[in-house]
Amino acid sequence: MASGTMTWRAATEAALYGPGGFYRRPEGPAGHFRTSVHASPLYAGAVAELLRRVDEALGHPAELTFTDVGAGRGELLTGVLARLPEKVTARLRPVAVERAARPDGLDPRITWVGDIPDGTEGLLFANEWLDNVPVDVAETDAGGVARQVLVQEDGEEMLGEPVAGADAAWLARWWPVDGAPPGTRAEIGHPRDAAWARAVGSLRAGLAVAVDYAHERAGRPPFGTLAGFREGREVRPVPDGSCDITAHVAMDACAGSGSTVLTQREALHALGVDGGRPPLSLASTDPAAYVRALGRAGEAAELTSPAGLGAFGWLVQPVGEACRGLLPGSPDPAPDRAGPEG
Repeated sequence: MASGTMTWRAATEAALYGPGGFYRRPEGPAGHFRTSVHASPLYAGAVAELLRRVDEALGHPAELTFTDVGAGRGELLTGVLARLPEKVTARLRPVAVERAARPDGLDPRITWVGDIPDGTEGLLFANEWLDNVPVDVAETDAGGVARQVLVQEDGEEMLGEPVAGADAAWLARWWPVDGAPPGTRAEIGHPRDAAWARAVGSLRAGLAVAVDYAHERAGRPPFGTLAGFREGREVRPVPDGSCDITAHVAMDACAGSGSTVLTQREALHALGVDGGRPPLSLASTDPAAYVRALGRAGEAAELTSPAGLGAFGWLVQPVGEACRGLLPGSPDPAPDRAGPEG
C-alpha cells in the first residue's frame, strides 16, 4: 500500500470519529444537513407514538428504555420526551448513544453514552446511523476483478489488491460485481450487518428500528453511493474531516430473521402522519387553526414524499413476540436470508 493511503473504511473512521473528526464538531450534524428529525416535529411525534405502542405491547414495564443510536445533539430524544404523557416519562429511561461529547443544556433525564447499553426493554431507534458506519469500497478493474479501493486524505483514489476473504464472500452474496464492466463499484456492507446485529442483540425485549437511505439486492446502484456532504450540499467525499462521508445501506443484508422493511411513507402513515390538506371549511370557521393545519400538512408531505424522505427504508426488527405487528409488514426482502453476517 502506498504511503498515505488507507482503505475507505479506515479513512472514514478517522475522518468522522477521530480527534477533530466531522461528527465531533460543536455544530453537530444539523449544521451541515437536514434529516427527518430536523424537518418537522411531526417526526418526533411519530416516534413517540411508536414508543407508546411498544410500551403497551410490553405491558407497561417498570423501566421502559428508549435508545436513540446516533443521537446527534439529542434533538429526537428531546422531541420525543416533549410528546409523551407523564405516565410514560415517569418510567422512561431515555438513552442517547453518540460518540460526540454531551451537549450543554441537554435534558438531565437523558443518559449520554458512547455505546449501546445491553439488556434493555423498549424501543431502539437508529435514524441515519447505519449510513455512517464506515465500509470499504470495491471497484472492478479492466479484467472485471473486484479490487479494494484505497484513498488518500485529499480524496485521490487508487486500486489495491483483489477483494478476498469475508469481503469477497459478502459481495458474492449481497452485491456481486466480479465480471462486471470496469469501474463498477460496490460498498462492502458486512460491518453494518454486524453493527445492526449488535444493536438488536442489546434488547431483552421490544422493537429495533433503523431508518436510512437504502437499496436491495435487485437494485444495487452500479457505481455505488459513496458521497460527501457539507453545509447542506453534496460534495466530493474527502476523508480529511471537512465533510460527512456516507453511503446508502444494503438493508436486506442487515435484516435478521422476522424483520420487515417498509418505506418511511408507509411507516409514518401507519403512525398517524398524514399530508392531506385540512378542509377549506376550517378556513372560514377558524382561520388560525387552518393555517396551523396547513403548515403541519406541508411538513407531513415532506416527511412522506416518495421522491424524498418518504422513500427512506425502515428496517423493523421485533425482539420477542410482544412487539410483532406494531407496524404494517412487507414481504421478506431477502428470500435466502439466514441472518446478518459479521
